[in-house]
Amino acid sequence: MTVERGLRLMAGVVVLLSLALAHYFSPNWLWLTAFVGLNLLQSAFTNWCPGMMILRGLGLKDASPAAK
Repeated sequence: MTVERGLRLMAGVVVLLSLALAHYFSPNWLWLTAFVGLNLLQSAFTNWCPGMMILRGLGLKDASPAAK
């Protein structure tokens, strides 16, 4: 798995988890969904996201230039 795919997986899991938490516990969990969305938006322009640093630290590799 590459960093790019791992980032999409992590973002999707956090969004779905925060939606479930908002449904069952408190609507304030939707702020987590907004945070993930804003991070994805800024990373589209800057190509930097804290999640990418975490995934690289876990040993995931960037996609090869030919695969992009």
